[in-house]
Amino acid sequence: MQTNVLEYLEQTAPRCPDKIAFANDAEALTFAEVYCNARAIGTKLSQCGFFGEPIVVFMEKSPSAINAFFGVVYAGCYYVPLDVEMPAFRIERILEQLKPRAVICDAVTEPLLVQYGYADAVLRFDAIIKTTPDDAALQAIRNRQIDTDPIYIVFTSGSTGIPKGILACHRSVIDYIETLSETLDFSEETVFGNQAPLYFDACLKEMYPTLKFGATTYLVPKSCFSFPIKLVEYLNAHRINTICWVVSALTMISATGTFDTVKPEALHTIAFGSEVFPVKQFRIWKSVLPHAKFTNLYGPTEATGMSCYYHVNREFADTDAIPIGKPFRNTGILLLDAENRPVKDGEPGEICIRGTCLTMGYYGQPEKTAEVFVQNPLQTRYPELIYRTGDIGRYNEDGDLVFVSRKDYQIKHMGHRIELGEIEINCGLFDGVETVGCIYDNQKGKIVLFYTGAAEKPALAAYLKQRLPRYMQPNLIRKLDEMPHTPNGKLNRTALRAIYEEA
Repeated sequence: MQTNVLEYLEQTAPRCPDKIAFANDAEALTFAEVYCNARAIGTKLSQCGFFGEPIVVFMEKSPSAINAFFGVVYAGCYYVPLDVEMPAFRIERILEQLKPRAVICDAVTEPLLVQYGYADAVLRFDAIIKTTPDDAALQAIRNRQIDTDPIYIVFTSGSTGIPKGILACHRSVIDYIETLSETLDFSEETVFGNQAPLYFDACLKEMYPTLKFGATTYLVPKSCFSFPIKLVEYLNAHRINTICWVVSALTMISATGTFDTVKPEALHTIAFGSEVFPVKQFRIWKSVLPHAKFTNLYGPTEATGMSCYYHVNREFADTDAIPIGKPFRNTGILLLDAENRPVKDGEPGEICIRGTCLTMGYYGQPEKTAEVFVQNPLQTRYPELIYRTGDIGRYNEDGDLVFVSRKDYQIKHMGHRIELGEIEINCGLFDGVETVGCIYDNQKGKIVLFYTGAAEKPALAAYLKQRLPRYMQPNLIRKLDEMPHTPNGKLNRTALRAIYEEA
């Protein structure tokens, strides 16, 4: 039984040593180079006395940064990805919270560490990969490791302004990669186009299957995601056949008429998640790539990435939501009501997850961990944790799970319970609307709708009056030049609220 993620690399490197594993426009690393570099880094960290502790990897997004992650794991430590595009305040708070004894950096990030007041061990990637690997020391480290040892910490936003570091272990990552690979049919022929920043768990979808199969991952330049035609041309230039992207990255292409100019030539596997895919935009993708495999994925970072999948194999009405489907193998889904009872068929409830996919909680924040990693209320005979996602879902007539809303996207307006997502879906059906986001002003009792595209506000307002009841009509409609997104590409509702408050 596999107990360490590095076994993927150790089985693949001898089989295809000269094949490119990870590449961007400036750098390409073969499997042999990744293997040798990682063992050198692991040796160096071990020689410095580091074991079983967080090691920060503060580098530009690059193949070398990914390589550093594996080196940290070889040392029996767990990596914490940081990136120059993260706000300085956030980086400072993370360093303050972790108090790491070592940071791996590159030429760009090394000077920044002084500004952040970091004074412990600073290790340059290009220097430590020159360390001669110590086989005996690395084997001794491996002998001490077990599959519940941590492998990484990724930080999400905390409601108090303090970032929350989610700690995952080898077992949860291995189970996730095995099931995800089976679900999406990855192979040695897979060529990934990575979209997600390396400091999000979303990059797991490419990183570890690349090691497992001897596939190849291209890190798509961030600049491409501002120019849809350039983005598709990049996919074609590198013969990328598999993408696992957030929905907004896909709709940016389909909503702007990009396919009238250029189409993806090699793409055959498209996985999407993190947001609801508007059916109108999905149909455009399906018409352009009729033989491609489209899969909707759902899951929180606290459950090691994705927990459910749905292969899109039928037509949907414009206002339908594409299901999130069935749970991955060895993953359990519970739908609970406000009294912690299972909901009846077809009724909405909070999505709760159980299984080895659960992470180890929030690093150094036991109180926050205890709020959402709780005893299964349906199991009173022995300890069993579930993760309360805060997402609302229901089962449809086919027995597939459908995402309804976030708990905090449900509002009470004019005496009615409303899902903001329903307003967004209907707005997105109007010709000339490209992207849409909705917020609610609790103090003034106002529904505020933002959109981008050529549509005129009076025409959009008239259209919504025909489709939505009076209590769901936006009180304010605002057209934006560009919809704000998080670094991972999701709709940034916090930024929308700030735009509204400034106005």
